[in-house]
Amino acid sequence: MLKYSTLILSLLFSSTLATEKPEIQQKEVDLSAFQNQEVLKHAQAELSKGLPKKIDPYTTLISVTTKNFTLIYTYEINTGSKSDEAVQKEDHARMKNAITQGTCRTSTRFLESGISLSYLYNSEKSKVKLFQFDISKKDCPNL
Repeated sequence: MLKYSTLILSLLFSSTLATEKPEIQQKEVDLSAFQNQEVLKHAQAELSKGLPKKIDPYTTLISVTTKNFTLIYTYEINTGSKSDEAVQKEDHARMKNAITQGTCRTSTRFLESGISLSYLYNSEKSKVKLFQFDISKKDCPNL
């Protein structure tokens, strides 16, 4: 009889723990979400100082914004004499590869905490969207 009582108490105790666990996990998720929002707010404020900012002879960082858990960098590209269509066709794969590799290498803390990064490139002349690269942890195999 004592064995059965102990077994029943054990089952009751473990079922209580099992029901509390999702609540604890939810609190951790809520705290993490709050922390990520704070990180994004501060990152946006710091990165936005001194904008617009010339990155190289062709690229200018225009703005840094956030949406949900994504930090969005908006650039303008001086495409010179190339048409928007030519830039989109000829440079998309090279740019995507370079941006993804660079982000995976330099933004690991953002990515590991569930913050994504988005890079939006517009034509300086026409203001047409040339590229948009959305990078999250899943795009970085070494994380």
